Amino acid sequence: MAKKGKLPAAAASPLQPQTPLAKARWALEAGDVRRARELAAEAARAGPESERAEAEALLRRLGPDMRAIAVAAVVLLLILIAALTFLAGCEEPSKPAETEKPKPKATELLTGRFAFYKMLIPAHNWARDAQPFSLESQVNSDSTGKDGKAAVWRAAFASPSGHGVKPYSWSGTDAQDAPSRGVNPGSEDNYNPNNSSTQIFDPAFLKVDSDKALETAQKHGGEKILTAAADTPINYRLNWEHNTNKLIWHVVYGGNNPKLRVEVDASNGDFIRIEK
Repeated sequence: MAKKGKLPAAAASPLQPQTPLAKARWALEAGDVRRARELAAEAARAGPESERAEAEALLRRLGPDMRAIAVAAVVLLLILIAALTFLAGCEEPSKPAETEKPKPKATELLTGRFAFYKMLIPAHNWARDAQPFSLESQVNSDSTGKDGKAAVWRAAFASPSGHGVKPYSWSGTDAQDAPSRGVNPGSEDNYNPNNSSTQIFDPAFLKVDSDKALETAQKHGGEKILTAAADTPINYRLNWEHNTNKLIWHVVYGGNNPKLRVEVDASNGDFIRIEK
């Protein structure tokens, strides 16, 4: 019996493709899309002239290499993050926002009657039967008493049932030579109803304010003084005159060295006299 011989090597396996396009088709059939794409690109770029059109058509059919695109995107993102980190490290540290300094409040000037009623309420909180016995303005660096107004007023009240007196001050300025703004109570003391300087009065008698008292005083020598020296300080003092049973404004020109003292009725605004 004849002995069978081996098949030639060429018959044992299919022929390997020789051109880049053929290799691309073979790789595609084998399922290696990426390798097929690379070979198709090579065939379109440098393969035989007759195969380039077919290679380009195959390349379009295979589409872009998504893996390569993803890798490129990741690399680009890492570069961008590194650049931003570098720039952030180079920036100067931000300065804390400067807080705006509060603007100083404007000085508030009041006539005597308005300042008095600001102090009367806390006085009644101290003692229900509190009655005033004095009211006086204070000249300071923010006010010299012009127009019947002042930045500081002081009042004193007595409580007949409690046998005590208590002073209060009102301030509309932050000046160093003035009490703190608002109403400030003083220290309580004993009340002596027989003391002529602590004669209480009913606030209902206070019908004429300090600005009107100034108008009256101006007509009786005050205008002449201010014409000669416009910066002359003016002080206002209110008290009850037991001898005449009247509430009187004392308008004093000149501060510690008075040039003129004028008495004005605080109930009707009439001129009473010039004090000697």
